[in-house]
Amino acid sequence: MTEYMTMTADAPTTRSTAIKLYDESGFAGMRKAGRLAAEILDALVPHVVPGVTTGELDDIVRRMTLDGGGVPATLGYRGYAHSCCISLNNVICHGIPGDYRLKDGDILNIDVTPQVDGWHGDTSRMFIVGETSIKARRLVEVTYECLMMGIEQARPGNHLGDIGYVIQKHAEKHRYGVVRDFCGHGLGQVFHDSPEVVHVGRPGTGPELKPGMFFTIEPMINIGKPGVKMMDDGWTAVTRDRTLSAQFEHSIGITETGCEIFTKSPAGFDCPPYKL
Repeated sequence: MTEYMTMTADAPTTRSTAIKLYDESGFAGMRKAGRLAAEILDALVPHVVPGVTTGELDDIVRRMTLDGGGVPATLGYRGYAHSCCISLNNVICHGIPGDYRLKDGDILNIDVTPQVDGWHGDTSRMFIVGETSIKARRLVEVTYECLMMGIEQARPGNHLGDIGYVIQKHAEKHRYGVVRDFCGHGLGQVFHDSPEVVHVGRPGTGPELKPGMFFTIEPMINIGKPGVKMMDDGWTAVTRDRTLSAQFEHSIGITETGCEIFTKSPAGFDCPPYKL
């Protein structure tokens, strides 16, 4: 049976198997952290151009996070040495910024998590460098559709399986593969917490959604099969069949009537191409 924990002033804030239920002060904290996360991704739009290195983009993320009163939650997390993850082309997630220079036609996911006053704003967005193929653009569009269809199911009384079901159904309708090896997660004052939010499922299964739950939905969709291969660096996950992969992520909170998206773009840069 799923265990829920109402967060009070003296409740432990460490990771646990119980699903935490937050009050309005938690929503306020997540709005602030989520807003900064979304603003950082908005600010990257004019910088994602041919010739820029992924390491330079990581520098921008770090500066904006610190200037915004936060700290990058990924920096030092389990030994990770960067302020964001940048996943290019056939990289599914956890791509490491470095010396790679973006090329016309690249697609990439940038995943940021500023921690602000103890709260985590976790979000990722796809970017397209210059002009890319119709096939790649369609993958990006469908992945965004999967995210938003999942969010539409995020309301009290529904279950996590309802979210996974609509994502899986929409992706597989386009003959895409839904990654199972990685999933969304609870968050708040803990970076990765219960529950796990799997992007496949059956309606009516899994934990029931209750007001006060905070978690991410972050479908990873491959043009080919869903298989994953881990690289020797211990972080980078790529498609086993070397096909393209895309991902979008929002942090949300379940309300009395539906859900609140904490990480929505203030500039309206929801899905590329982004018009400045």
